[in-house]
Amino acid sequence: MTSVLPKRLTGGRLFSLVEALATPHHVDRYLELLDPMATVRDMRAEVTAVHKSTDDTVTLTLRPTRHWLGFHAGQFVQVGVVIDGVRHTRCYSPACSQHRNDGHIELTVKAHPDGLVSQYLHRNARVGLVVDLSQASGAFRMPNARPASVLLISGGSGITPVLSMLRTLVDENYRGQITFLHYAYTEQDVSYRAELDRIAAANDNVNLVLAYTDQQTGGDLHGFFDQAHLDAAAPWHRDAETYLCGPPGLMRGVRELFRDIDLEDRLHTEEFAPPVVATEDATGTASFSTSGIESANAGANLLEQAEAAGLTPEYGCRMGICFTCTSTKISGCTKNLRTGEIDNDPDQPIQLCISAAVGDVEIAI
Repeated sequence: MTSVLPKRLTGGRLFSLVEALATPHHVDRYLELLDPMATVRDMRAEVTAVHKSTDDTVTLTLRPTRHWLGFHAGQFVQVGVVIDGVRHTRCYSPACSQHRNDGHIELTVKAHPDGLVSQYLHRNARVGLVVDLSQASGAFRMPNARPASVLLISGGSGITPVLSMLRTLVDENYRGQITFLHYAYTEQDVSYRAELDRIAAANDNVNLVLAYTDQQTGGDLHGFFDQAHLDAAAPWHRDAETYLCGPPGLMRGVRELFRDIDLEDRLHTEEFAPPVVATEDATGTASFSTSGIESANAGANLLEQAEAAGLTPEYGCRMGICFTCTSTKISGCTKNLRTGEIDNDPDQPIQLCISAAVGDVEIAI
């Protein structure tokens, strides 16, 4: 049989033709019917192991497709799952070393009471489950020239990015001082406890400090972070670079103390909780000009206001991390709910999930 394709229609040109014939769906939509991991453009990952180390967390080992480019310790990925026919995406930080040699990544997901994706993964994750996966991103990472000493502070599910940093440093045979200070309600709430004990026992430069907020026995420290905790955990903290990830209360306490002792420039943070929105004295109108829809400013972040108005802007983390919900503010004033900064300039990109209207505002949605 003689081919009806021109002799030079190969490679990228052939793929473009196939995609055109597949319209309105791209090729991956058809390939996934045969094998969800057989993709051309999309990146996915298959769950290869599932482990529950605490009652409300699940640790997943994932094998990404060939598109995976790796990550730096501290960065995050977006994981997507389909729930009741709708695809939902959330951000999680790999907990493994960036030098893991089998190409897999490890994520630990805490099942938050109102967490749609986290609850789904906690209940339903199993070996063979295929999820959507993004390339790693995020600025929360150590410099390539490692600091002379490192203080890692975490709380709850914030343990994952700093544990990745610890594992990475150990794999690199880093010899500087490391303190790993982790806060949990009780000893039963500490993820990776056996792994942390093993690392501390095998490396004389690693100091593991466990602080329990709701348990007065066991552990090394009790109660909430303060100057006494900092001095006890890392008396050399002024010469260290500090990396912090945890719940809002811990984040606030550490930031305030580091500001008071003039060490803000040595504190590097990542947070996985949405900022609290103050709704009092909200005025003005939020105009979503592309859709021709307006709504009274209710004081919520602009992503929630757009959704309440019946719009469906793209989003990922809903916490100001992934930038998926970035849109253009055409005019008006917005407040960054994470930093408190006010933006009056027109035609500026803003993250809807951490931006609130201050009076009238027009957004290109």
